[in-house]
Amino acid sequence: MTLPPCWTPPDDDPPDPSRRTFLIGSAVATAGALVLPLVAEEPAVAADPNVIPVALNVNGRDHRLRLDPRTTLLDALREHLDLTGTKKGCDQGACGACTVLIDGRRINSCLTLAVMHGGQKIVTIEGLVPEDRLNALQAAFIRNDGVQCGYCTSGQLCSASALLREGHTGGDDEIREWMSGNVCRCGCYAGIVAAIKEAARASV
Repeated sequence: MTLPPCWTPPDDDPPDPSRRTFLIGSAVATAGALVLPLVAEEPAVAADPNVIPVALNVNGRDHRLRLDPRTTLLDALREHLDLTGTKKGCDQGACGACTVLIDGRRINSCLTLAVMHGGQKIVTIEGLVPEDRLNALQAAFIRNDGVQCGYCTSGQLCSASALLREGHTGGDDEIREWMSGNVCRCGCYAGIVAAIKEAARASV
């Protein structure tokens, strides 16, 4: 039989083991050099120089936070203390959805910084009534249909609670004037006024 001119008999000798070991070792070393920097522990992140300690008393509990001094009270309550009952509406102080009580006074929490209120008593809708029960004002809001979508309700209740303590319940016009900073997009104003009047009578 005539063999093709391009055919050569197989080499029966095994490859040089020292050469194979060298190639494998080189491949492992190269892979290690490429991969190790990727899995090495990341250097510790330097502490943010803009963060300062802030102590807040919210709903009767003391909280120690580390905040950027530019953090609004609204963001501190919602993002850092998980008290999401206080709503972010316009974020410009125009709608009143973020109203909370600070030492008994109504404040738009989106317009004030958290660092400004250390040592003061802050009350949100979550702390307006202890033990998860309705007070006379909240019950009156329900009975008089002062609630529809509910987004503004926490601010309305905080503001109305302060209004009752301030004694601005001489009539419908006075109530409307002193509640004018709280906007209800659903238009439940008649029910809100009626609820405040009912709660005022109940507190006498």
